[in-house]
Amino acid sequence: MNHRHVTRLNRSWTEASTGSTATSTVVNPSRGASMPPMNRGSMTARPWRGFLGGVLDGWIALATRLASSKDPQRVSFDDEAPAPANAAATAAWKQAASHRRRALLTLIALSVVTATVMLDHVLPNYDSGWLRNAQIGLFSILFGWVSAGFYTAMMGFWVQWRGDPHALSSRSVAQRPIAADARTALVMPICNEQVSTVFAGLRATMESLIAAGGARLFDVYLLSDTSDPAIRTAELAAWAELRDTMGGSTRIHYRWRQRRTQRKSGNVADFCRRWGKNYRYMVVLDADSVMTGDCLLSLVRLMEAHPDAGIIQTAPQASGLSTIHARAQQFAGRVTGRLFSAGMQYWQLGESHYWGHNAILRIAPFMKHCGLAALPGRGGLSGHILSHDFVEAALMRRAGYHVWLVNDLEGSYEQQPPNLLEELQRDRRWCQGNLQNARLLTEPGLHGVHRAMLVTGALAYLSAPLWLAYVLLGVALWLFGGHPAFSTDAVVPVEIMALWIGTLAMLVMPRALGVVSIVLRREQALYGGTAALVRGALMEGTLSVLQAPLRMVAHTLFVVVALTGLKLDWKSPPREANDIGWADASNRFALLGVMMLALGAAALALEPATLLWLAPVGVPLLLAVPLAVLTSRAGLGERVRQLGLLVTPEESRTPTVLREAASYARQNARQQGQFSQWRAALDNPWLFDVVQKAMGTRHTMWGERGRARRQLVGRLRAAHDLDSLSVSDQMRLLSEPQHLVRLRDQLLAQAEPAHAAWSAPKAAPVRRARRTWLATASAT
Repeated sequence: MNHRHVTRLNRSWTEASTGSTATSTVVNPSRGASMPPMNRGSMTARPWRGFLGGVLDGWIALATRLASSKDPQRVSFDDEAPAPANAAATAAWKQAASHRRRALLTLIALSVVTATVMLDHVLPNYDSGWLRNAQIGLFSILFGWVSAGFYTAMMGFWVQWRGDPHALSSRSVAQRPIAADARTALVMPICNEQVSTVFAGLRATMESLIAAGGARLFDVYLLSDTSDPAIRTAELAAWAELRDTMGGSTRIHYRWRQRRTQRKSGNVADFCRRWGKNYRYMVVLDADSVMTGDCLLSLVRLMEAHPDAGIIQTAPQASGLSTIHARAQQFAGRVTGRLFSAGMQYWQLGESHYWGHNAILRIAPFMKHCGLAALPGRGGLSGHILSHDFVEAALMRRAGYHVWLVNDLEGSYEQQPPNLLEELQRDRRWCQGNLQNARLLTEPGLHGVHRAMLVTGALAYLSAPLWLAYVLLGVALWLFGGHPAFSTDAVVPVEIMALWIGTLAMLVMPRALGVVSIVLRREQALYGGTAALVRGALMEGTLSVLQAPLRMVAHTLFVVVALTGLKLDWKSPPREANDIGWADASNRFALLGVMMLALGAAALALEPATLLWLAPVGVPLLLAVPLAVLTSRAGLGERVRQLGLLVTPEESRTPTVLREAASYARQNARQQGQFSQWRAALDNPWLFDVVQKAMGTRHTMWGERGRARRQLVGRLRAAHDLDSLSVSDQMRLLSEPQHLVRLRDQLLAQAEPAHAAWSAPKAAPVRRARRTWLATASAT
């Protein structure tokens, strides 16, 4: 190696360490860094106390309160929230919530008792008494579950029609000014996502925020847990491009974690410890979230108006995908989802859900009280908490802060999984997390409403094996239960008909009420008209009936996996529609069809009438493969839209923020294609400059780690040697500017002199390289 090459190699260490070049005399060392200086704070996780700890803490807390002459009913476990802005209104909603919850429990209990007595009265006396009693017991549990959903939808319809004086409403703060010190962090955790879609949604959100006049209050943080070096390279390129496009009007930061602990909740907690003290609030986004500037500012206004609010959750609307499966989910979210959201708001009021995204949080109490310790023990229900959002809401309420769901706040959007396979993959993680949370039922200080949420979260998946057990018990009674009191040719008792009709009505009524609610508000034109709205509701309901047995069997499997401690492999659903191949669908669902066929054949041989009982479950399972494939087809989804079916307001009158997000996603997909490999960080001068400066003034050249990395770089003598690097080595080089620069110079030293012209990129050549890249990408 000649003297010129040695000089360049030595110079590369200085450039990488200071962010300067040999021709620069005074350079800001943080120029181009992806993150601001840290302002460390504490976010300590308290160990979980469990049942015995809860009893002990309860006696200690009661004795302390009695000694201090405080009303034990008015002091919470860790109450430190400031006094509410309107004490009378707070007292009023708490009293209303108490009355409403008693009414809900009474309605459910009356429904369950009535239905159970009717079933017990008319169910034949089988020779196997325990099978009969088991079926009655399962029926009572499942009927209670159905009743809870029905009454929640009924109250949601009432709220949509008449309103709720105790609910938190965005209209109440529409004209409220926002203090200049109400700084808010817009936090988006990402992990191996579709880069073009993620950054398109974020850009549209930021432009809407700028248009609304709120950019001065917000700083943006992209928090990456990505493990793929090619995707991380694309993230860095997209971040730099978005930062340059937005200019000085916004502050957009990017951080990649080397130690990826506790998944999303750990990523958010890591942000809070490093920069949380700089902000009063944070809005947490999912990778598929899009929000309008008006929605974001309304959240800040609501927080400012209610100093005792710890979390305010929006009701995001699903949009953006075109497969039949996704379109059905988007339509259901608009027609029936709004009723359930309004109904939950009616029962919960200031002790509501937090869904982990599209919500605003008060950072100081979140850092103090919402650190999540791992659950002790072994198995699938121990370890780091997966479904963190329900737990964080419970801890925030335990600290004395209120948690609200705002149902009337428009401008909050998300995406649903594009097909059934991806939905079930997502549900696998949710299932384990919700079952895991059930271990916290006896945690001291939690409010009764949040304990009930932990129960209902677990029942959302435990109900699947209960339904399956109910079906199989029915088959067993037909085949082995003995001789019933009536045969299939006899007249069905009135009570049985009433039970079936009542159960069916409870399942169908929410969709019907959703349609009626839209018509009463004169919004049917947004769904293609009244006829199209009704046809769409029928189509979505039919698809839901066909998919329900698949979900039942899959969720049952997930429950077994969670309870037995088998390994859980989680993959984020794609943010763009992907068609399912016949082979993939067959690998997942063909066995279910074969098993159902075998069960049906056995039932036919033993007792043909059993097929009537099995048909509602068996037919969808036999059709599982074509159902999964056809509902994943984006082309079929577009045809359905052309027929005017499953149309949502986001399609008939697309909001500007969604229209821009879709346009930017298409543009990004064209531009970022050349960053499909991590080597683009070495080959592209502009991207090399971005990656080099993004990590700031990190010094990683000393010690054992620096020596090992120098030896690694020293072995890479030619470009083809890069293929031998492991994924972990590629990720480390992207995080260590000194070694990345040394590798670049070392490779250039072995190449032709003509290829070394940009070895120390100056500002003007870098800008020219970026403009050339953009022009080329746009042309293609």
